[in-house]
Amino acid sequence: MNGTIDGFSYGLVTPVAAFVMACVGSALGLRCVVRTIHHEPGWRTGWLALGAASLGCGIWTMHFIAMTGFSVQQTSITYDIPLTVLSLVVAIVVVSAGVFIVGSRGATRASLAVGGSITGIGVATMHYLGMFAMQLNGDLRYDTVTVALSLVVALVAATAALWAAVSVQGFLRSLGASLVMGLAVTGMHYTGMAAVSVHLHNTSSQVANGQSGASLLLPMLIGPVIFLILAGAIVMFDPVLILGQGEWNKSARGRSGPTGGNGPASPAVTEPEDLFASYDGRGPGGR
Repeated sequence: MNGTIDGFSYGLVTPVAAFVMACVGSALGLRCVVRTIHHEPGWRTGWLALGAASLGCGIWTMHFIAMTGFSVQQTSITYDIPLTVLSLVVAIVVVSAGVFIVGSRGATRASLAVGGSITGIGVATMHYLGMFAMQLNGDLRYDTVTVALSLVVALVAATAALWAAVSVQGFLRSLGASLVMGLAVTGMHYTGMAAVSVHLHNTSSQVANGQSGASLLLPMLIGPVIFLILAGAIVMFDPVLILGQGEWNKSARGRSGPTGGNGPASPAVTEPEDLFASYDGRGPGGR
């Protein structure tokens, strides 16, 4: 007998909260990757690591919040804690690989193809590993076509996000890209959930092992949420990240205009090395 599935047990609360967390993680991740493109090599690894961890935590938090709204009418659902934690590790590690490839090599076709594939597969792996951590009085079955569609969505979303991270300049445009990324990741999750059906066992026994979604939610989310808050603070206190290359250059041009009515105008800062040399207080060419 198939169980009656409800993916929205709390109405719009869980999908909206999941979307918000996906957007937060995407925004932080993308802005950190943008910061590495024009920064000195000594700082790039740290920004890439922060961006990858932010993106991975945001995606995992989105998944887990959305899963709290999933229920089967005829049986209780619990979660295996080690597998749930493993899904978080997978999200961060595999997403990091894709981010480091594009962040270090730039938005070439090859790096986007490899990095997007790794990141997309990582997101999908995290999702289905989290599903495997579910324990209930039945077996989960998946529609092959819908699962394949969720993988396509994950690959396209990951590739587009990595492209946006190194190609979209300016804070507002990056914010728009993070909203699209959050929508795509959340859409991938619910596409994967649409592939699920539950075949109940012919027994009335209930699952007793593991932790229910409600009891596991708060302690499991504390760590990732605190990390995202700290990452957001780091991003907020970096002026180049907030302004973006486009806005920073506009400000530089405004300051470098004519000093007098007939005086010559100073050249605008246009090159990345000049931009960040000025930011470091050394002036253009002050290496």
